[in-house]
Amino acid sequence: MLRSGFESLEAELKRLKGEERPAVVQAIEEARAHGDLSENAEYHAAKERQGMIEARVTELEDKMSRAEVIDPSKLSGEKAIFGATVTLIDEDDKKVTYQIVGADEADVSSGRISYTSPIGRALIGKTVGDEVEVITPGGEKYYDVDAVQFV
Repeated sequence: MLRSGFESLEAELKRLKGEERPAVVQAIEEARAHGDLSENAEYHAAKERQGMIEARVTELEDKMSRAEVIDPSKLSGEKAIFGATVTLIDEDDKKVTYQIVGADEADVSSGRISYTSPIGRALIGKTVGDEVEVITPGGEKYYDVDAVQFV
C-alpha cells in the first residue's frame, strides 16, 4: 500500500482505540446501571457496537502488520504497476488519470483506483500506446494509454 493509505489506516486505528472504545465502554456501564440486562436494548446495542469496534481494530492491526509500504516516486519503468499514475484517452478523446492503489486506498473521485477493480486489472502491465478494453457493469469501454508515471 502507499504511505498515504497506511497513514489513513493508522489514523482510523488511533480513533477507534482512543475515542470509540472508551465511548462504548462508557455506554455499556451506563446501560448496566439501568438494571435487568436481559431486556436492556441499550446494553445489547452497546455490546454489539463494541464487537464491531474490536473486529475492525483486529482487522486494521492485521492489515498494518502485513502491509508493505511503497513509495511510487522510487519506482520506475514503462509498465503500469501498483503505484503508477496512468493517463488514458477514452473513445471521445477525453483524458482521464488514475493512480493504481490498494483496495483500502481506492477513491475514484480523487483518481485512485484499486488494482482489483476492472479498470485496475486491465491496466496492470500495459505500456504507453497500448489499447485497453475494460468490461464494466455499464458495458465495454476502450482506452489508449497516454502516459505511465511514478510520482
